[in-house]
Amino acid sequence: MTSTVTVSGIGGPRLTLGFDRFDRLDLDRHLAVHGKLRAPSLDELVRAAEQVDLRGRGGAGFPLARKLMAVAARVKYPTTDPPPLLPGEKRDARGSSEDVVIVVNGAEGEPGSAKDKVLLGRAPHLVLDGAQIAASALGTQRIVVAVEDDAAARSVRAAIVERRMPARIVRLTERFISGESGAVVRAINGEAPIPPGVKVRASESGVDGYPTLLSNAETFAQLAVLVSLGPDLYASTGTEEEPGTTLLTVGGTQVVEAPLGTPLQAVLDHCQVPPSPGVLVGGYHGMWLDPAGVSRAVLSRAGMRRVGGTVGAGIILPLTQGTCPLGEVMRIASYLAAQSAGQCGPCRLGLPDVVRSLNSLTEGGGTVEDVRRAAGVGRGRGACTHPDGTARFVLSAMEAFGPDIDAHRWGGGCGLSTYGVLPLPVPDGTEGRVAIDWSRCDGHGLCAYLVPELIQLDRYGFPVVLGTEIPPWMEKDAQKAVAMCPALALRVVAGVPDIPSRRG
Repeated sequence: MTSTVTVSGIGGPRLTLGFDRFDRLDLDRHLAVHGKLRAPSLDELVRAAEQVDLRGRGGAGFPLARKLMAVAARVKYPTTDPPPLLPGEKRDARGSSEDVVIVVNGAEGEPGSAKDKVLLGRAPHLVLDGAQIAASALGTQRIVVAVEDDAAARSVRAAIVERRMPARIVRLTERFISGESGAVVRAINGEAPIPPGVKVRASESGVDGYPTLLSNAETFAQLAVLVSLGPDLYASTGTEEEPGTTLLTVGGTQVVEAPLGTPLQAVLDHCQVPPSPGVLVGGYHGMWLDPAGVSRAVLSRAGMRRVGGTVGAGIILPLTQGTCPLGEVMRIASYLAAQSAGQCGPCRLGLPDVVRSLNSLTEGGGTVEDVRRAAGVGRGRGACTHPDGTARFVLSAMEAFGPDIDAHRWGGGCGLSTYGVLPLPVPDGTEGRVAIDWSRCDGHGLCAYLVPELIQLDRYGFPVVLGTEIPPWMEKDAQKAVAMCPALALRVVAGVPDIPSRRG
């Protein structure tokens, strides 16, 4: 994917330094551009990270200094000065610092994100610098790099060989939920690569049960830049409260390095994005901004909060004029419903209900309140953050696209086609979906009982199929429903899911 992604910057480059001269920075080029970095002590590293309030760039924005302290507090730290504790935490030595694991999370399961692939593909040594700095401060040599992308994996593997460092690469499946921290730890441990269902802090029990420092690729690259520049120079760009730069993926095809505090409109202008009916910020678990919100939005946590948005993982997806906004929201909600791990009711039953309510609204038969009710049922009660993030995406669309929704609600459609401008994985033709042979269906209703996530009954007792691909965790249930259909009317067919692309 990175070969089709353009990289540019607003202001002076840091993470992308040298990209104007080299397609990829091997070790010699990396040292010529960034120099050889020193290895600060844990106390120095924590102070520097606190001074610039360095936070994770994977979406949650958790302070890196607190992660470092949380991991250090779980081990017998080999210095005379033990690390500070988190508020309310007791020192509990559970092993040697040599057992600590550093995990670089290079997973980008979200289709609209490319920044970490670009970093791992073009500046792998900067990411590995950050990982080694953290490892040295915590007294360990155990580094794991988790990646999905083939090109990124090859680049990191070559960089590890060049550095002769004791690190290993773990390949992850390309799924939306595969980048969640618990899913990454499970994948490294050889388990199913899905969120664990019960929240377990990696700092307490991560890889092989040991304390684990897990952050995404950009966060480690930012750490290396911080050590290279020092806190004062690092804070010379950005805002006073949120210094530094950040990487953004715009439209799925452009990666931009910009100082925090940059107006969102300046980024869109830099990327030559024409006026849009709405911009999604923070990716598919993010929030929609209408044109008024876009004009006031600033790339910072505080700036985005003021307009009801989020920086998240730095994903910015503008809609194109002429496509149906509600149809695009429907496409993505259908995709997110199929990406669930299927571990809890809010995902298994709640997300399909959200899709059904959206589909009804798109066809002019439902209401915004129906969508809000469906999206609110499982909020805060999921086994992971996927139902909450999906609900946030859908509910923000109800606010951002009021005129389009009114056109659907009262006119049966807005007159625009759904062109599929928001990025999704390209179907390979093997995706299974449920279909019904209507010449056989007698309305027994057994299918809706067996797979309520995919089929519900209308008021006449006949099945209404949710036209999305069958999630992996439902494949056995779907085959069982086919086998038990009394009229032999139910089918599982291969092909692209029947997500509406008609005129809205």
